[in-house]
Formats: sequence, C-alpha cells, structure tokens
Amino acid sequence: MEYLKAGLLKFRTQDYEEHKNLFCRLKRHQEPHTLFITCSDSRVVPQLITKSLPGELFVVRNIANIIPKYKEAHEYVATTSATTAAIEYAVKILKVKSIIICGHSNCGGCNAIHYPDELLNEIPATKKWLELSENVKTRVTAEMEYNNKTEDMEYREWLTEQMNIVEQIKHLLTYPYVVERFNNNELEIIGMYYTIETGEVFIYDSHKGSFELAN
Repeated sequence: MEYLKAGLLKFRTQDYEEHKNLFCRLKRHQEPHTLFITCSDSRVVPQLITKSLPGELFVVRNIANIIPKYKEAHEYVATTSATTAAIEYAVKILKVKSIIICGHSNCGGCNAIHYPDELLNEIPATKKWLELSENVKTRVTAEMEYNNKTEDMEYREWLTEQMNIVEQIKHLLTYPYVVERFNNNELEIIGMYYTIETGEVFIYDSHKGSFELAN
C-alpha cells in the first residue's frame, strides 16, 4: 500500500499539475472518441499503449476481452451485464466514433479456453464466461489439426489470441445499434493485437484476413 500511496502523491503533485486544465474541463462531462475493449491483464495499459490522455478512451476490461453476442447478453445476465451495458452506453450515449477490441500475447484467459474440465471446474465463474468463446476453441483445434501442429503450444497460443479478437468483432456486430452506426459509416471497428515483450501492435485487416504491423 505504501507503494500505491507514493504513486498517488506523485500523480497529484506532478501528473495532475501537468494536465490541470484538462482535468478541469473534464469535471462535468466526458467525450471519449473510442471504446477500448481489452483484457483485464495487468500488463495491458490502454492509455500507455495508445498514448491517450484522460477523457479519450472509454475502457472496458474483462477476462480475454470477450464480447457476448447480443442475444447472449440476455441469457447470461450475471456474467455479461457489465460488458454489454458499457457497450450500450458508449455507443448510444457517448456516441464514440471507434471501437477497438485489443487482445494480447501470453493471454491467460485465452489459454484457459483450452483447459480441461477438471481444472475449469475449480473456477466456475471463469468457466461460464469462457463458454462465450467456445467457438474459438473449436476453430483453433481444427486449424492446428489441418496444419499438423497439434503439439505446438506456442502456435496454439498465438492462434487463439488472434482468432479470439476476430470472433469478438463478429459478436459485436450482432448488436443492432452497433450495426446501424457501422453501416452508416458513423462507427469504426478495429481489431488490435498487442505483443507485450516487443511493444508491437498489429491491426486486423478484414480484407486480407490477417493482422498487419501498425507500429
């Protein structure tokens, strides 16, 4: 706690003072341009990665950056309401211009998708949440078998993390109000993959069906 207290003091005396006028402008309202949906992983810091200032990103974090499908938001209320409510608020009330779905390397949540039931049964809430990405597990398994890489765990990790991002884009496009704004060119949807150890960020190119280096 002492470490955190020191950080609070540093923020108040240095960072806050540097952006004091900005904080004053933000005290009554926010106008973020982007809804940033990412993993709860402590190594992923959206503002740091994007060099964004306070007020620019509306951030949603959960295990494995999962977005429930629109219909599942009503079937799995206990596990999905926070994420779906945040999406609804960001799109309908805040009128964000972009939605970024950001996955990352060495994602524990994506790895857990492949856990055996006896292990997942020890974390029942997580198990229920990961059911929302069951299709990712099926696709990854089929892809590994097709490429004769069933024993390559590094390949499985990389494939799962990136396929999961693409899957969540599909889930997002089941929300009627998202689709409406997307089709009217009022909303941009971006898939992003962050590599922790290199700082590289890859953007999904839907035309190529692959992630391309952005930085």
